[in-house]
Amino acid sequence: MSFAPLFLTLALILCLLSSPLQAQDEWKPAPSPLMSRFAGDVDPKMPLAEYPRPQMVRERWQNLNGLWQFEPAEEIKDAPVGKELSGRVLVPFCMESALSGVGKHHDRSWYRRTFSVPQDWRKKGDRVLLHFGAVDYESTVWVNGKEQGKHVGGYDAFKYDITDALKSEGEQELIVGVTDTTAETQPRGKQVMNPRGIWYTPVSGIWQTVWIEPVPEAHIESIKLTPDVDAGELSVEVQSSGATSAPDAQQFTIDVLEDGKRVAGSIGPSGVVRIKLPDAKLWSPEQPHLYDLRITMADARGTKDELSSYFGMRKIEVSPDDKGIPRIKLNGKELMQVGPLDQGWWPDGLYTAPTDEALKYDIEMTKKLGFNMIRKHVKVEPQRWYHHADKLGLLVWQDMPNAHAYEAGEWQKQFEHELKEMIQEHVNSPAIIMWVPLNEGWGQDARKKEDGTTGKAPYDKQGTIALGDNVKSWDPTRLVNHASGWTDYGGGDVHDIHNYPGPAAPPIEKKRAIVLGEFGGLGLPIEGHLWQDKANWGYQNMQSREELTDKYVRLLGRLWQLHEDAGLCAGVYTQTTDVETEVNGFLTYDRAVLKMDEQRMREANLGKGPRVDVVPLVKTAQEEPAEWKHTTADPGEGWMHPGFDDSKWKTGKSGFGTQGTPGAVVNTKWDTSDIWLRREIDIPADVINDVAFLWHHDEAAQVYVNGALAARSGQHTTGYVEQRMREEGRKALKPGKNLIAVHCRQTTGGQYIDVGLVRLVEKKRR
Repeated sequence: MSFAPLFLTLALILCLLSSPLQAQDEWKPAPSPLMSRFAGDVDPKMPLAEYPRPQMVRERWQNLNGLWQFEPAEEIKDAPVGKELSGRVLVPFCMESALSGVGKHHDRSWYRRTFSVPQDWRKKGDRVLLHFGAVDYESTVWVNGKEQGKHVGGYDAFKYDITDALKSEGEQELIVGVTDTTAETQPRGKQVMNPRGIWYTPVSGIWQTVWIEPVPEAHIESIKLTPDVDAGELSVEVQSSGATSAPDAQQFTIDVLEDGKRVAGSIGPSGVVRIKLPDAKLWSPEQPHLYDLRITMADARGTKDELSSYFGMRKIEVSPDDKGIPRIKLNGKELMQVGPLDQGWWPDGLYTAPTDEALKYDIEMTKKLGFNMIRKHVKVEPQRWYHHADKLGLLVWQDMPNAHAYEAGEWQKQFEHELKEMIQEHVNSPAIIMWVPLNEGWGQDARKKEDGTTGKAPYDKQGTIALGDNVKSWDPTRLVNHASGWTDYGGGDVHDIHNYPGPAAPPIEKKRAIVLGEFGGLGLPIEGHLWQDKANWGYQNMQSREELTDKYVRLLGRLWQLHEDAGLCAGVYTQTTDVETEVNGFLTYDRAVLKMDEQRMREANLGKGPRVDVVPLVKTAQEEPAEWKHTTADPGEGWMHPGFDDSKWKTGKSGFGTQGTPGAVVNTKWDTSDIWLRREIDIPADVINDVAFLWHHDEAAQVYVNGALAARSGQHTTGYVEQRMREEGRKALKPGKNLIAVHCRQTTGGQYIDVGLVRLVEKKRR
C-alpha cells in the first residue's frame, strides 16, 4: 500500500488550515440591508492588500489589515495589554459596517492584534514606522504596552516610529483605543447617529489600511511636487528626517522617468529643486499623462533611502474669455466641467470600498459616462482613490468634511487643522483642482436656538473669506470654492450656487467664475437594489428608466445652454450612486444597475444632447403674479373638474406659502397643512404638443388639467423646475380655455406652491 495519498491528504489539510479559509471561518459579514456586487471578492485574510500610498512608494512594507480582536470599552484607559478581547473585527472596515463583522456603533472601543517584524529589517538597523490611513475619530496607540501617541481627526493619515517599543524577536502586540461620539463639533460630513434622508450611518474606528515599513534613520519624510506649466518646470521639495544637520551631508538624486527612461533630473545637496522638462506633456482628462519620479537620499554615514512617485503637469486658473467673462481654464484652455456629486459610500463597507477594484469602479463608470469631473462630497478618500483619478483622468473638487456646530468656538481650530492636513496630504494629486472648505452653511452659519436667539456665526463674512484665503495660502496652485451653496460672501475663485432640480446659474461676475455646485437629484428606486423597500427619497422621483433618461437629457441640455449663454463654468449633478434611503444616484447603491440609457447619458454629458428653448405661456409669480381661487378646507370630491362650484373659495395672488422658503416668491400666506387651487387659462392650438409645467412645490403636489392628473411629485423642490405633462393630462388639454387645479400638502419645514406653463421648443445645438 502506498502512503503517498495519505501524505497528500495531510498536506492538503495543513494547507487549508493556514489559508484564508481559516480566517473565513472566524469572520462573516454582519447583517446588512444590502451588499455591493463586490462584497464577495473580499479576502478576510488580507482585505485591501494593495500598497496604500502611491505617491511615496517604498519596496519593503507589510500590510496589517485582516482580522483583529475587538471589544467595546467604557473608557480608553489602561490598555488591555496581553489580554484576549472578546470580539473580532475585519480591519480596515469601520465597526458599523457589515464587512467589519461587527455591524454596531460603540462610542469607545479597543482593537488588538499581534504581528511579526521581518528579521532583515532589524539587522540593517532600520527604523520601523507604523502607519494608519485613517481612524475616526480619536485614537491612542500602544505597542508592547508602550504608548506611542494620540491622534485626533477622522480623515488624515498618521504614523509612529515604533522601533524602540519593539521586542528583539517574536510576536509584537499592537493595541488601538478609539473614541468616536460623532459629536456636532467633529468634522464628520454626512455621519449622524440617527440616519435619515441625506444623513447616513456613522463611521467609527479604523477605516483605512494599517501598515508598517522600515526606513533608514536618515530618511525621506515627505515630498511636495508643484508643476509650473508656463515655465515647463517641476518644483520638488523633499523633507527629510533623522539626517545630520551638517551642510552638504545629504545628497539628493531626483530622476524624472517616462516609459522607464530618464528624461530629466537633478543631483545635489538641496531637497528643494526646480527641474526643467523639455517639451512637457500636459495632464488633462482627455490625455492624463503622468511622469514617474524616483527620489534617492544619501547622507555622509552611508545610509540611503529611495522611493518612487509620479506627477502630472497641469495648470488650473480663472481668467477671462474673449468676451471678458471669467472662465475656468485647464492648461490655458476653457473647459466646461460636468460631473457628479460623489459621496463615496458603500452599503457593505460604508466609508471603505470592499476592494481596490470597487474603489476604482465608480471612477471608471464616471469617465465612461462622459463626465470630466467629480465633486468628492464632504468625505476624504484613501490615497488610492486619487491615484485612480490621476491615472484615469478626472478632475476633482475636494470637499472638507464639515462639522455641524453652529456656535463659534474652539472646535474651529481643530476643523482648520484637519482641513490643512487634508490639503497637505493630497497636494501632489494632479486630479485635484479645487478645495471646498464649506458646504451649504454647515458649520458656517449660526442657527436660531429654542429661545429664538442666535449666537455668533462660526464663519461669518470675515471668517469665511479668511478661511478661503488661508486655503489659498496653503495651496496657491489650485482654485478655492470658499462656500459651496447657500451663504456666499464674495471670496475664493468661484461663486457656487445649488439648485434642485435646476439647472440655474448665478449672475456673471468680474473676477470669479460662476458654477452650479449641485443640481439634479432625479430619483428612481430600483426594486431589489434598495437599502429599504419603502419611503425612499429623491429630490424629484421618476417612474421609469425612460422617464429618468428623458428628464436627465433635458437637464443637461439646459446646463450646456447656461454654459454657452450665461457664462456657467461647471455643473455638479447629484449623484453617482444611491446612498442608503437616498435614490438620486445614476447607479444603484450596490453598483449593480445603471438607471439610465448609457449612450444618451454620455452624449448629454459631453454637450451633444438637444437644447431646449423655454418660452413662457402662463407666467409664474417670479414674473407676474396671477389670481387663483384657493381654499385650505378639504373641498370634497370633484374639486379638480370644470363645473365644480368654487364660488365660496378665496381669491389670492400667486405664489402661496411662507416667507423664507427657499426659492419662493410669496404673495399670499399659506401656513396650514393643505391648499387647493383652481385657475382657468387660455392655450393656443399650435403649442399644445409642447406644453410643460414650470412649478415650485414644497412639498408633495398634484396638478390636474380639466380633471385629468397631469403631474405629481411626492418631494419638494428648492426652486422652479420644468416638468412635462403626463399622457392623460396632455390628452385632456385643448385649444382655448382649460382648468388648472392644484393640491399641495406640507408636513415639515417651509412651504410653497406656484404653477405656470411653458413651451419647450427643441433647437439645434451650436
